[in-house]
Amino acid sequence: MRNRASFKIRLFIGLIIVAFAYLKKCSQQEENPYTGKTQSISLSPEQEIAIGLQQAPSMAQQHGGLYPNNRYQEIVDQIGQQLVSNTIARKSGYKYDFHLLKDQRTINAFALPGGQIFITYALFSKLTNKNGNLNEHMLAGVLGHEIGHVLGKHSNERITEANFWKLLTMGASVGADLGELANSIGQNTLLKNGRGDELESDELGVKLMIDAGYDPRYLINVMEILKVAASHNRVPEFQSTHPDPENRIEKIKTTIKKYSK
Repeated sequence: MRNRASFKIRLFIGLIIVAFAYLKKCSQQEENPYTGKTQSISLSPEQEIAIGLQQAPSMAQQHGGLYPNNRYQEIVDQIGQQLVSNTIARKSGYKYDFHLLKDQRTINAFALPGGQIFITYALFSKLTNKNGNLNEHMLAGVLGHEIGHVLGKHSNERITEANFWKLLTMGASVGADLGELANSIGQNTLLKNGRGDELESDELGVKLMIDAGYDPRYLINVMEILKVAASHNRVPEFQSTHPDPENRIEKIKTTIKKYSK
């Protein structure tokens, strides 16, 4: 009898925690002005900026620090600011900084919340024309895509989702040893949403490129680079948990037609 009563108490407490998690998530719903998508958001823009600034040094260190060639860094800054100052990103309130990382092995680009954006030299060095010179349109495609992640508030959404599943897992664990199942569902949900984020950032990247005067068709060239890297059994981190490059290319072509009308 005592064990049964204890189980009922645990179940009741677990249900309360689960109900609280859902109510909290519902209260965090808001529409993103740049995508039109309703998201669960728990961080203010100021908090996003603070997190990005705090994490930026350690992220750079993980990739060997900043690339020592100041001329290349200036190019990254110039194109990044061109994308910000001539597009919707200018009114977002985020503080954009662009960093060229020293890493010559990992083909990658990523964004932290609030506007800290990174590209590795391994990817930067592949953004070239047939004559081997840097193609600024391709670089704009990469940076525009990463700005899209910031405008899409994807890190904010992932943090909010992670906290939701953490709380839900706690409630399930207290209620009836279902923590492992709840945690598994949460991870699968985050992975699925991550793929959707990439397509959304591709679309935002196309729009930013067009508004800033860059040719969005070169974003397709970036996808081709990722596809070649993957075919050599060197799957770029830029592609991990991402949609297949061929699918992204088709979506990008559709988006170019959409915004070029």
